[in-house]
Amino acid sequence: MFGPEGPSLRELAVQALSSVERGYDLLAPKFDHTPFRTPDSVLSAVATALGRTGPYGDGLDLCCGTGAGVEVLAEVCRRSVTGVDFSAGMLDVARRRVRVGGPRVAWVRADARALPFTPAFDLVVSFGAFGHFLPRELPGLFAQVHSVLRPGGCFAFPVVAPAGPTSPAYWMLLGFDAVMRVRNAVWRPPFVMYYRAFRLGEVHSELERAGFQVELRALREFGRRRDGSPRVRMVVARRGAD
Repeated sequence: MFGPEGPSLRELAVQALSSVERGYDLLAPKFDHTPFRTPDSVLSAVATALGRTGPYGDGLDLCCGTGAGVEVLAEVCRRSVTGVDFSAGMLDVARRRVRVGGPRVAWVRADARALPFTPAFDLVVSFGAFGHFLPRELPGLFAQVHSVLRPGGCFAFPVVAPAGPTSPAYWMLLGFDAVMRVRNAVWRPPFVMYYRAFRLGEVHSELERAGFQVELRALREFGRRRDGSPRVRMVVARRGAD
């Protein structure tokens, strides 16, 4: 699961017993060598899909980590790209790693639930971060995104279809979430990371409640499941023109 450049089991255990912020500060130097980083194939597919609807002016990567999403934004944004994350360690790695031409790039340390921006962005993206938010936090999170988008702006992110009960991945993720719930019941500070808490139907409803017009687009590069549904979708939530 982890290559020689990735974290050791001891390092992962220390991370898991820390807060989310401290855990990612510790993991940051090796994060790009773990399965937690969004695969390049997903990043590329989202960039291609956004390229069909762009270009955009100013973009924001929400919970940017080491900056993979910033590189996606740099392909479709003309003026500026901003990465925001609350882990100083992840931002330090992003500053050193990401080198893009074209739009200017800025890095901001902040909590996604309290974004320090005015309506300054035409596009917001996020990759692999929503498991760090409890379902009850989604209304506030989506309201924050809505508040930093200009009228007509777009909030886009990929969603992978959940594995079925006959798949080993289903039981692995179910087990992971169960372990994290036990950990958070007996240990403080909590480490919020639940793979199966971000459900597309609920997300769709909460986005609409926050004032977005929501569209689901299949990412064709990943094909379809046996039931005909897309393996990976991109959620496109647009703020009204006011």
